[in-house]
This record gives sequence, C-alpha cells and structure tokens, in this order.
Amino acid sequence: MADIVITKSSEEPGVKHLKVEVPVEMVDAAEKKAATYYAKRVKLPGFRKGKVPHNVIKKKFPEAIQENVIRELVEASWKAALDQEDLEPIAEPQVKDLKLESGSPLTFQLSVAVKPELELSRIGGFKLTRKITSVTDAMVDMQLEAMQRQRAPWVPVEGEKPISGDLASFTITPIEDGEPLEDNQYQVVLGEGQALPDIEDQIMRMVPEETGDAKVKFPDDFPDESKRGESRTIRVELHEVKRQQLPELTDEFAREMGDFDSVDALKSTVRSDLEDEARREGDAEVRRQLISEIETANAVEAPRPMVQRVMSAFAQAYQVPDDQLEKFASEFAPVAERQVRRDLIVDHIAEQQGLKATEEDLDDRIAEIAKKQNSEPGKVYASLEKAKRLTELERSITDEKVFKYLEAQSTTTDETS
Repeated sequence: MADIVITKSSEEPGVKHLKVEVPVEMVDAAEKKAATYYAKRVKLPGFRKGKVPHNVIKKKFPEAIQENVIRELVEASWKAALDQEDLEPIAEPQVKDLKLESGSPLTFQLSVAVKPELELSRIGGFKLTRKITSVTDAMVDMQLEAMQRQRAPWVPVEGEKPISGDLASFTITPIEDGEPLEDNQYQVVLGEGQALPDIEDQIMRMVPEETGDAKVKFPDDFPDESKRGESRTIRVELHEVKRQQLPELTDEFAREMGDFDSVDALKSTVRSDLEDEARREGDAEVRRQLISEIETANAVEAPRPMVQRVMSAFAQAYQVPDDQLEKFASEFAPVAERQVRRDLIVDHIAEQQGLKATEEDLDDRIAEIAKKQNSEPGKVYASLEKAKRLTELERSITDEKVFKYLEAQSTTTDETS
C-alpha cells in the first residue's frame, strides 16, 4: 500500500505548513473499516445484525462513515508528519483545505505551531545602567505609617466634616423629576477612588446625620455604558464617619509587628527591606534593557501562534468576557509579544549554555525558603507541589542563572538617585 505523502508548502516564524496527500488505497481501507464497524453494531430491517452489506451501510450512514475516515487518516498523517519532519509542536495542528472525493486521494494542509529556532549572533557587549533609588527617612516613615494603619482601629467622628482617608457610611437616593427613587447604602474610604468625585466632594462638605443634594456626572469610562456622560441629581445622607486612630510608634508596637526588640530595630529592618526592593527594581530594569538590546541586535520576532497562546491564557486568567476579547487582544498584543520574545531568548540561552535549573538548584532554593520560614524543606516542597508552583520556582531559578550570565557579557553602571 502506498504511503502518505507529506511535503512542505510554506513556512513562517513559529508555523510550518505541510501539504498532505493520503493515497486512495488508504482512504478505501479506512472507509471499509468504518463500514465494518457500523455493520457489526446496527440492525436494519431485512438484515440480521452484523450481516448488513457494506454498500447498504455506506448509503445509510454516509456522514458518520466519512467522519470516521477523516478522523483516522488525519491522525495517521499527523503521526507520520511528526516522524518525517522531526517536529516539536507547541499546540495541536490545524487542518485546512480538506478535500475528500470518491475515488480520489484525501488532501489537506496541516498548520503546525512550533518553537522557532533562534540564531542569536550577539548577546553581549552592551552598555547597561542599573538605577537604584536611595531610601530616604520619609520613605521609611511612610512604610511605618502603613504598618501602623494595619493595626489602627476605626473610631467614630462626630460633628466634623470627613477628610480623605476616612470611612464614610451613606445613602444615595437618585432624584428624577423632583421625585426620589430607590435608595442604596454604601460604605467607602474617601480619597481612594471608590466613589465618583462629585459624590466625594458632596460628602466632604457634610457632617454625620446631614443630608444634601448634589449633581453628579458619570465619567466616559463608567462601567454602566448607559450612564456614561450623563448628569443626574442625587440626595446624599451621611450616616457615620470613622477615622483610623494610629497606635503610637513604641517598642511595644515594634514587638507586636514581629521579632523586634525596639522601634530602632523595626526601622532598621524596614530600611533594609526597602533597599532590597530598590535593588530588585534596578535589577529588573537591567534585565529589560538586556532583552531589548538582544531583540534589536538579532531582530527577534514573536511567532503569531505563541502570542495568541499567551493572550488566550491571560484572557482566561482575567476572565475577560467574550464580547471584550477583541478589544483585549488589540490592547494586550504588544505585551504578549514582548513576553514571547523574552521567553524565547531566555530559553534559547538556557539551553545553549546549560543554565536550566537542576534538581540540586531546586533543592538548594527550597532549603533557603525553609530556613527563612523556620520550616522543613520537605514541608516547603510539599506545599509548593500542592500549589503547583514548583515549575514557577524552577523557571525563576533558570531566569536568574541566564541573566547573571548575560550581565557578565556586558558592562553595567550603577546610578543612585
């Protein structure tokens, strides 16, 4: 019996197009097999079960038989293509232009998404700048105040107009043609954008248990499209205002926040954490510069199928509604393209230079995490495995090794601001 004929028709970055021709003999054999399957299982008037002639079966179930034939031969062709072309697909193939006529070969095209083969002629010799933000006393104080707010109780305020940061409880009643409609109660922290600006302005002019009317305009990006750009009159009744009462910054407070003997010890740790964060941000910027330089120097392209996969994954993660998918895709495409180019570069260098995370690397990192958490490596491993984060950790280690290698190939200047 003749073999399936597979030929390359065209190619684009990340996609291989293959023309497939399945000989008539294989089509006939698949058709006979499908007819035999149905003949053994169906019962038709005038025939004993399992004794229905093939020609009768073909006339009775033409669509079902054709579907079986196509499914079997496309699967066989895909296996043959994998072997012949030595493909490493990153997704299921797409079948296009399928033609199946009686007495003729089955023909179709396979479009296969594959990981492109990169040729990075230059990965170093770049001039990079690591900008590190200096940690000021004001930044430390701001962080300490945030920690105080975490422990601060909400205390009612009476006889005073609310200020930004206060928690306001109020009722809004829409007014239409001078008549009040159904009211709704709300509770928001003022100054955090939880309410329309016109509503917040009205609330800040009032004291608790006071009522006032205001005209509000809905912004052009308001979630309810029917209200965008409209102006309405509302009645606001302010019920209660609460303000956080910050605890004093004492040694006792420091001990409540962790293993700190004094406020000075807490401040020192906060400053150290902020400095570490500034350093990480500087490192992240160096990585972005490196990827940008390598992309430009080597004209790295983002294959369309890989970009689509990234966009699809993010759309699913963010639960983007079907009617918003087109808008999301157009806005998110540049981000997805950058992500794909970055991953291609990192994966290529990791493979070429033997920098992929090893089991030993993973064990060492888990031991570090366990030490910081005052836990056991086995428990940390089990926790990461249960949360399905081991792959993420391996990827993180690989990234670190790759960027350490890449930075060593270029010149980095530190700038403190």
